[in-house]
Amino acid sequence: MTIVRNRIIEMLAEAISPLLGAAEETASTGISIELDIPKASQHGDYATNVALSLTRQLKRNPREIANQIVNNLKDTDQIIQKIDIAGPGFINIFVQPRAWHAVLREIFRDPQTYGHQDFGRGKKVQVEFVSANPTGPLHIGHGRGAATGDVLARILKTCGFEVEREYYINDAGNQMNTLGRSLYYRYQEVMGETIEFPEGHYQGDYMRDLAREFAEEVGRKYHLAPLDEVLPVFTRYAGDRILSGIKEDLEIFGVTIDKWFSEQSLHDEDAIRTTIEELEARGYIYEEEGAKWFRSTAFGDEKDRVVIRANGISTYFAADLAYHKNKFNRGFDIVVDIWGADHHGYVERMLAGIEAMGRQRSDLKIILVQLVNLLRGGVPVAMSTRSGEFVTLREVLDEVGKDASRFIFLTRRSDSQLDFDLDVAKMQSNDNPVYYVQYAHARLCSIFEVARERGIIEKDSPQDIFCNLDRLMEPQELELMKLLGEYPAVLANCANALQPHFIPYYLHELVSLFHSYYNRNRILGEDMELTKARLYLAGAVREVIRNALELLGVAAPQKM
Repeated sequence: MTIVRNRIIEMLAEAISPLLGAAEETASTGISIELDIPKASQHGDYATNVALSLTRQLKRNPREIANQIVNNLKDTDQIIQKIDIAGPGFINIFVQPRAWHAVLREIFRDPQTYGHQDFGRGKKVQVEFVSANPTGPLHIGHGRGAATGDVLARILKTCGFEVEREYYINDAGNQMNTLGRSLYYRYQEVMGETIEFPEGHYQGDYMRDLAREFAEEVGRKYHLAPLDEVLPVFTRYAGDRILSGIKEDLEIFGVTIDKWFSEQSLHDEDAIRTTIEELEARGYIYEEEGAKWFRSTAFGDEKDRVVIRANGISTYFAADLAYHKNKFNRGFDIVVDIWGADHHGYVERMLAGIEAMGRQRSDLKIILVQLVNLLRGGVPVAMSTRSGEFVTLREVLDEVGKDASRFIFLTRRSDSQLDFDLDVAKMQSNDNPVYYVQYAHARLCSIFEVARERGIIEKDSPQDIFCNLDRLMEPQELELMKLLGEYPAVLANCANALQPHFIPYYLHELVSLFHSYYNRNRILGEDMELTKARLYLAGAVREVIRNALELLGVAAPQKM
């Protein structure tokens, strides 16, 4: 992709090479050429601090370095209008207005893949997300994690990575037996027994619904049956039905999971024991007071961690170690874990674990997803956990729909708390962020429908419009083209930072600029040459909005 930003970076790299002594040294120095868009237009279209970052290496004044870089620039494409050197050595670059037209041509070269890149070079990435215990339905917090993981996987694919999405089913351990007992007690209540429901068990209404369904299937078969004898039946039924509901919820939410990985399989294959033995052989396991400990402090963790308790039972952390060993054994170059914010304390021990296995810390990326504050008209909606009522993801989807839910979940960084107002999500106004963007797409579709009705164009194919792009010289037209040209960089930022929220930010900025432009300028005017040029620009805006919404898993409606 050789549009403006990329070409300027290439020119800067070529200009820097002689300063470093040889062209091939540029990559090995670790010098990163970053272009920023100045807040004030008088500081140029792009600015870079690359001269300042070279100061220590070249041991020279940054302004002197900046002057040399500028003198070495070879603008064979004639895309630079002028260059200023500001402050201690910032390079401010002003772009020739006509150079932005190349952005539109690049978009229409292949609209569906505009912005896609190949810097992933086929590296295998596993994105594991949601992974909620199959002990209850997904709640709104799980929805945010699901949207984050799903969209991140889509973005990584567009950037050249080979991606697999995985859900880790926590179907082993005490919580599953607790689930089975909870169903058993609710079933006995359905059978007419008076039960004092134990503390620490799952008391949500979904357990009562599950007990009624179970009773309809088996009748009185297990009425007053000894709990110890029938517990596996109740545990398996409850786990299977809840997991089935989770799969259904994710499908409705537009989330695809490539592999459902069972924690129980680690126990069945004795993977936990063999993992601990391998770490022990490496010198990272020791015994103390009958328990086995992982020496995680050797890798920067605050304390060592128990992997096998004194009673011989493995910990959740031991299973996590075996699970991550399994991931890397499957050939993944990078593993991305998307966890709830309450898992913050597990990050360092998990990074220590993969280092002990011989992997680099950078091979494991852990993204923490903060809580969602559910509101209705600005007032918090009461939410609780095991002992009370909570708002399920399905309830939110039924009320506000998939599009609004996915978009709003992604409007902030995953590690920032998010306010989700149900009333705002249903508004048909600019206060609703997804409506604001979808309405812009529908408005653009309407423009092309009118253009066809008036005979200006024959079909809805902007790339087939023959026009003179030199007519696009209004400041807002140039700004629109410039912003459209930033879309590939936005996707690259999302992939590199593992943060999909940059796309909603970008869409809001693009749509805001388009609405402002539309309100000030007639796209379908009397000047036919200008009209066709503006249609070409409008078509490019529509393609990028559609492209970005598709990555978010949100519909791009033609009418609203």
